Amino acid sequence: MTSTMITAAAAGTWKLGDRTVNRLGFGTMRLPQHGEALIPDAVPRDRDQAIAVLRRAVELGVNHLDTAAFYFSPRSSANELINRALAPYPDDLVIVTKVGPGRGPSGEWLPHATPGQLRGQVEENLRQLGRDHLDVVNLRIVGADSIAERFGALAELRDAGLVRHLGLSNIRPHQLAEAQAIAPVVCVQNMYGIGASAEQEQMLRICGERGIAFVPFYSIAGSGRTAGASVPALADASTDGGGAVEAVARARGVSAAQVRLAWTLQRGPHVLAIPGTGDLGHLAQNVAAGALRLSAEELAELGSSA
Repeated sequence: MTSTMITAAAAGTWKLGDRTVNRLGFGTMRLPQHGEALIPDAVPRDRDQAIAVLRRAVELGVNHLDTAAFYFSPRSSANELINRALAPYPDDLVIVTKVGPGRGPSGEWLPHATPGQLRGQVEENLRQLGRDHLDVVNLRIVGADSIAERFGALAELRDAGLVRHLGLSNIRPHQLAEAQAIAPVVCVQNMYGIGASAEQEQMLRICGERGIAFVPFYSIAGSGRTAGASVPALADASTDGGGAVEAVARARGVSAAQVRLAWTLQRGPHVLAIPGTGDLGHLAQNVAAGALRLSAEELAELGSSA
């Protein structure tokens, strides 16, 4: 499969609130550093390389970026790189950020924000991105406790015009219901990929039934999570279909990452993919995966009847 001339539009579109985006987007977590992300001693990536990747992503039709103020290395942050690379922003570009977690200047994790601290996190994203409002803000959750106060605080910022749309990340079904009773939810960003658990499949299904965008993270990295994908590790991992993925990839002449992305996108028209990379070649391959359609036989081989 060649990536020549294939753009993100090949994946089709979905709406985030009143904004239409191509279903193949871009996640910026990996841009500020090489190797493991979200650690204090991360190895910074060359700024010019990161900026080139962002600009090329937009040239390839990507109009949905996922970011966060806590995506940074000792020398750069994802938000600042986005600002430098893309401002003034294209009219169709939708930037989705998340709040809740926080990191200190040295990269150490801080306690999750209280309802009263969320405004400061939203304003930090506004400053870094150079925006007067944020397109979409996801409340990132840890645990199964009530989110009413925190989501309510974000709903107030939405009413004030600082935020256009609201979403959720790393949540359970009861938390989605709790949030929807307060304000509209345009997207749910949860871990999901080949080998997904029953609980993960349930959230995918609920979002589809409610017309909410489902945005998986780690759909390529799988168990590698913030360390990224490791092809040998994935090939040996029966829990996430590694061997089957490699077999389908070889038969199609594509990469394992492209198979994983294609599988993810075929889980429903409401599914958006946000693969991240700091490599121009991998970026083109990821975008091209939006045009890859797996057969029923291949889906069955990967453990799905989607």
